[in-house]
Formats: sequence, C-alpha cells, structure tokens
Amino acid sequence: MGKIKTVYICSQCGATFPTWSGRCASCGSWNTLTEEIKTKSQAKKERGKSSYNRPIPITKASIEEKQERLSTGIKTLDEALGGGIVPGQVILISGEPGIGKSTLLLQVSSNISAYKKVLYITGEESVHQVYLRGQRIGAVSENLHILSETELNSILHIIKDFKPDFVIVDSVQTLYSADLESAPGSVSQVREVSSKLTEIAKITNIPVIIVGQVTKEGSIAGPKVLEHVVDTVAQFEGERGHAYRVLKIVKNRFGASGEIAVFSMEEKGLKEVEDPSSFFLSERPEGKSGSIIFPFTEGAKPVLVEVQALVSKTVYAVPQRKTQGFDINRLSILIAIIEKEIGIFLKDKDIFVNVVGGVSIKEPAVDLPVALAIISSIIDKPVPSNLTAFGEIGLTGEIRSVYYTEHRIKEAKKFGFDKIIVPYSTEVEDKSLIKVKNIQEAVSYLR
Repeated sequence: MGKIKTVYICSQCGATFPTWSGRCASCGSWNTLTEEIKTKSQAKKERGKSSYNRPIPITKASIEEKQERLSTGIKTLDEALGGGIVPGQVILISGEPGIGKSTLLLQVSSNISAYKKVLYITGEESVHQVYLRGQRIGAVSENLHILSETELNSILHIIKDFKPDFVIVDSVQTLYSADLESAPGSVSQVREVSSKLTEIAKITNIPVIIVGQVTKEGSIAGPKVLEHVVDTVAQFEGERGHAYRVLKIVKNRFGASGEIAVFSMEEKGLKEVEDPSSFFLSERPEGKSGSIIFPFTEGAKPVLVEVQALVSKTVYAVPQRKTQGFDINRLSILIAIIEKEIGIFLKDKDIFVNVVGGVSIKEPAVDLPVALAIISSIIDKPVPSNLTAFGEIGLTGEIRSVYYTEHRIKEAKKFGFDKIIVPYSTEVEDKSLIKVKNIQEAVSYLR
C-alpha cells in the first residue's frame, strides 16, 4: 500500500486541492471542499497514459449503421428519450427519496425483460425486497435478474461474465471501489464508479441506467462530473402528496433535451399519462379568480398546466411571499413590475403562487401567466375560461418573445383556447392570437 496523502475535493466540480479553503478556486462554490484520503500509488495510477485514437476528417465520420433503440415499453418515456434507449447509452435518473425512481425502473426492467436479458443491481435493498415490490406491481419475469452488490470491481466482473442486454444500477452513491480509501458516496468514489460504469457500457455496448440521489436543494448529489460523464440526465419530479410524477430530460446526447414524460402514481406502480394537458386541466376550478392556463414546454412537446395565485391582506409586519413550482426570486421581480407599471400597491399583501400538479417551471415564458393570475386575484375577477397566455416580462414591463411559440399555440387551440395572449413580436398569424407589447395591454383583457 502506498503512502497515505490527504487531499480536499470540491463536491461541485471535482477539483482537487492540497489544503482546505472556504471557497473552491475552480468553480467558486463556498464550503464544498471535503477531506479525502488518497494513496500515492493511486495518484500515480490516475496520472497514467490513456489510450487514444487517430484523428479523422469529419466527412468520413458518418455512422454507417443505424443503431436500433431499445423500447422501455412506456410510449411517453420512449418519446422523451428521443425514441428509446440507444445501445451503450448511460442514463442518470435523479429524484427525491420515495418519489418512485425504483418503481419506475423496475417496471422498465420488466418490460425490457420480455425480449432482452436484464440485470438489476441494487445497493440499497436486498434481493427479497426488490422481489416484493416487483410482485406488488406485477414486474416479475424469468429474464429479469436481481443482484444485491455494492463493490464496483465485483459488479464489473459480473457484467462481463453475465453479458446482460440491459443494466440498472440503484444507486451510484451506494457503490464503492476497493481501490480507493474513501467511503461510498464521496466525491472520488462517485467519480470512479460513474466513469467505470460508463466505460464498460461503451465497450460492451450495453445500455446502463444509473440512479442518483439528490441533495436538500434538489440537485444531484456528487460532483458535476457525474452529470458530464453520462449521456442522458433525467430528473424525476413531483410532490409526495400529489399523484403526478414528471420525468424531465435535462440533458440528452441522443435526442432533444427538455422533453417530459408524465406519470400517475397508483397502487400497482406508475401509470403513464399519454395526454398530460387534459390530465392537468380535469380539476381546474370554474369561475374562480387567480387561475390561468399556461402552455408549458421545455422541449418540443407542450403541456397545459394551471398557474394559481392568491393575494390577501397581510396580518404580519412583513408580507409573505410563497411559491410552489415557481422561482420565488422571479416573483419578487414581477411584483415590483406590477406595482410600477400597473399602479397596484402590493406591499401590504401576502402573495402565494402555485403551479398545480407538482410541476416545477423555470422557463421565462411563465412570467405573463403568473402576473395575470396575481392581478386576477387582486381585482377578484376570473380569467376567461377560453383565455391563455405566455411571454417573458422585461423590467420595463415589455412582453418579450419566447421559444416554441407555434407548439404552444397549437396545443392551446387543441383544447379550445381561442384567445391566446402572446408577445407582439410573434410571427405566427392566427385569429385566436392577441398580440401585446407590454403588461398594461395584457391586463386590459382581464378588466
């Protein structure tokens, strides 16, 4: 065993430093350096030469054979992934504990095992626990093989010997390499495990899905290199009290990012929702102020979701500002814009904003619906049931254009919305569009 050496590794970017400091000099994050033990033999091994290929002209780099994708057996999930799973693809799925990650992956494993040999590796549960869940949701198959193991080298040998067609690892934070001195879940262990799993996936052409835990802030635990090394990053979102679950594709090398798949949590597992818009609109209240429909999209597939706002007189010295599924910092900006441009005093009002169904929206196109929902609640006048809106609001009150305009309009018209408030710069021509230059023009359609 080599001489022991102490190093400090940033949990955000994976940079290594000889001494501790409050701020990472590489990525600028505060209080992210963690102490780890490394031997000199290990450090020497990491500095070794790696194999390389010769460069070729890009004109000769075309793919000769089209890779056949594996179907997960879930139509909406296949569409979100760009048509299925590519051989050798490495997918990272993250989400809060209890959100349904293991349930979804066990269902996917069962579906694929109908025509392929599947290996489900669990480091968090025993084989019997996985069997009990599989029996409950009807995911039991002779071609679905379960392995309870946490040592990386053993797992790699088993994959090479067993030669499965599809592998699931649950989760990456429970695995460890005996070659490293640090504990499972540490920065160096997560980096080593993810890189080795990716390496064997590319060599053997076996697709691998890795489950990643999340931090208290909701981001993927471990260094950012974990997200960079995989081909696809998917986030499983939803509130435990809601039946809805949304799988959002954040990164995808084999398809478009931003695509989503919606599921409903039921007694026998997760059930796909093929038409999410009608699913979210089914419980919309009628004739109530503070509610508006927003055509949400971060990919090519739009979904109509309900945005709600509640404004009431505060009883506290400092008014409350609460949000669910919307950035609270953005809410503060919208409140300031409404006060100045519309002339509505809000400093003595509590304001609550909610995106129904547990969906989290970060795109700027939701600015206009949130502002209209707030004003609708203030004046206590319902938004017309056939009206929807989207657009980014600038600091001077102007309505700015957003992407995927045609997709949003098409989805809104599909569900009977014949009044759609859009930015004035929208190039689409349609009689249902109401083009506005600023927030004052948009608000005039509520009064």
